[in-house]
Amino acid sequence: MGAAFLELRDLRVSYGRVEALHGVSLRIEQGEIVAILGANGAGKTTTMAAVSGLIKPAGGGIFFDGRPLHTLHSHEVVRLGITLAPEGRRLFGTLTVLENMELGAFTLKDKRRAATIRDWIFELFPRLAERVEQLAGTLSGGEQQMLAIGRALMGDPKVLLLDEPSLGLAPIPARSIFASVREINRQGVTVLLVEQNARAALKIASRGYVMEVGKVVMEDRADALLANTDIQSAYLGRSKTS
Repeated sequence: MGAAFLELRDLRVSYGRVEALHGVSLRIEQGEIVAILGANGAGKTTTMAAVSGLIKPAGGGIFFDGRPLHTLHSHEVVRLGITLAPEGRRLFGTLTVLENMELGAFTLKDKRRAATIRDWIFELFPRLAERVEQLAGTLSGGEQQMLAIGRALMGDPKVLLLDEPSLGLAPIPARSIFASVREINRQGVTVLLVEQNARAALKIASRGYVMEVGKVVMEDRADALLANTDIQSAYLGRSKTS
């Protein structure tokens, strides 16, 4: 099997003496949406932080288009085309929508390209265009999540990392976010998605991985995971007999 577009090989991450990831291996092919499922504490956010260069692995490796990422700093990872919309959004609340978006474009030297991306984001999220001069801290939860994704897209990514994009959202804005993720993928952006709403994530993903206590315990096509009785019981709110 050849190299994947984005690949984690036996990835190990430690916080002090505590190992949080115990040899995680994932493959994401170009153009896919891949979901990572798991309970709190499974290691999903740690995995995303390692891919984005925010924490350094204790062992194993991360490779993007054949190039090692695990030796790079986070800003270098962004320049290669991998951006993160983090859990909790982490916006600058006292800056405007536009100012937050402009911060996401810090690696882009081509101002015309940045303007083109900004216009596309405003088409994707019209509410942001309506609130371009509004302070980010005054937006609704759904609008803040749109902005967090928009800021990540301003880096012109080849791979978008989404960490819990529907967290804390009501059903209607959450559905809107998932529809937007699908559209972003249609435009050629590969997506790695960590999501508490397993059913919604698997409905838009091509494949999925299940993590438990820092390990990958299952990998399959998204439709197969949706039909798996163990997954239904653990993550989809169904009993094994339903």
